[in-house]
Amino acid sequence: MRFRKIHGAGNDFVLFSDLEPGTEKDWAKEAERLCARRTGVGADGLVISKLVSNSPAVLEVDCYNADGSAATMCGNALRCTAWAAHRDYGFTEMSLLMAGVTHEATVSDDGVWVTAEVGEIQPRCVRTVINGRPTWFDSAHTGTEHVVAIVNNVESIDAVTVGRLVRHHAALAPLGTNVNFIQSLGGELKIRTYERGVEAETLSCGSGAVAAVAVAALRGLVSKKAVTVHNRAGEPLTVRPHPDRPDRTFWVGGPVTRTFEGVLA
Repeated sequence: MRFRKIHGAGNDFVLFSDLEPGTEKDWAKEAERLCARRTGVGADGLVISKLVSNSPAVLEVDCYNADGSAATMCGNALRCTAWAAHRDYGFTEMSLLMAGVTHEATVSDDGVWVTAEVGEIQPRCVRTVINGRPTWFDSAHTGTEHVVAIVNNVESIDAVTVGRLVRHHAALAPLGTNVNFIQSLGGELKIRTYERGVEAETLSCGSGAVAAVAVAALRGLVSKKAVTVHNRAGEPLTVRPHPDRPDRTFWVGGPVTRTFEGVLA
């Protein structure tokens, strides 16, 4: 079984493409084993893609978080899948199916882009105290659950401690949520994300970047155009409204990097 170790702006995955028929695994357990940083390959998640159609180009994508849970949406996993499909088949435009939802994807000179659907934003759904200051989180569903807090300085936040508390907040039970902290940079944003399923801060989060822009636009921090979202990896993502559905669909794009390839013995 050949795999790629690949990352989208620092959000890293073990990616399997078009496995041989009959390759049956308990992928949840495989995700826990392979994503372990010290004893496995090491990654935020495990991605399995399968080519469904060449014309039009359609791939089916399954994503498992490092703890073995299934992801309903992962923007960077989709971007990594699109990069690999471009490399393997030459596709520049394609459809990616994840958890029953179809996402558009394009690969171009300015990065790899996928779409995310944004549901209703619920302002001030959770409150906690950060560095002695009461802080509200807005919720935004971008294919998966996110909450977003606007803070003065994201670097002053203990993202793991606060993120873990909010992720398990009683008001967000039973599913919990991904937790984002954002800082306004004069039309751009800076973000830190604690990811559910990874149960740690990640260097980048595609669906989190979309949630951040959606909340920031509602709060008047950014305008409804392309917004640069600076992450911990130092490889920013860009979020822009879809021209056909600007009120509910966003494109998120940025770099994708293959780290190495290997074979599972």
